[in-house]
Amino acid sequence: MAKTEVVIRRLSIIIPAYNEEKTIAQILDRINEVKLLRNIEKEVIIVNDCSTDNTEGAINSYMTNTTEVTFNYFKYIRHDVNQGKGAAIHTGIAMATGEYLLVQDADLEYDPGEYNTLLKPIVLGSADVVYGSRFMGGNPHRILFFWHSIGNKFLTTLSNMFTNLNLTDMETGYKMFRTDFIQRISLVEKRFGFEPEVTAKMAMVPGVRIYEVGISYYGRTFAEGKKIGWRDGFRAIYCILKYGLLTTKSLMK
Repeated sequence: MAKTEVVIRRLSIIIPAYNEEKTIAQILDRINEVKLLRNIEKEVIIVNDCSTDNTEGAINSYMTNTTEVTFNYFKYIRHDVNQGKGAAIHTGIAMATGEYLLVQDADLEYDPGEYNTLLKPIVLGSADVVYGSRFMGGNPHRILFFWHSIGNKFLTTLSNMFTNLNLTDMETGYKMFRTDFIQRISLVEKRFGFEPEVTAKMAMVPGVRIYEVGISYYGRTFAEGKKIGWRDGFRAIYCILKYGLLTTKSLMK
């Protein structure tokens, strides 16, 4: 049976930002350069999680001084109190108006030029959710920490045991969701527990079709500003166990 191709008018791009003064203009520039397939519009939503540097000034300067902005819609909100990356993503999800959305970190580790790679299974009518895997395909990735990669694979395997998915990269920062699906899900994790929580809960959505595609990864060192640490790894284990044992009754808002 042939699949019906999906018409997407708008993609919402959520940028959670905390002290990203040095890179926020660069990531906006890269998003600005991207032409989405089938002339899909771009909605950029920046959630400034109470940065203590000049992230806000860098954003305002970019939007004021860039003469040809290709964003069809732009939204900016600042949290009055630092709440965590997950909380910033929750705010962005609530504000999204595109049929699909994804999270774009402001730290240049993920390449906006690959949005169309993530979109392809969706517009062909095959997927509701697409994960961008750093561990599959022939795309470039920076060689960094051995134990960090082992930790990622362990968390993915543990997550798969509870969700019955066969993902290769549960912790990836590139996840594209059907907006009406994720807006109906009750999400509570405020920090980096967002990834295992949303994976566990999305896997429980009846009939959901999850795909995975290979992407590039330009990782940062801790000296370059990487924020996730070993405590977040333990929190991820806790979240996998906690949300992996949920029933569908506790899934929706």
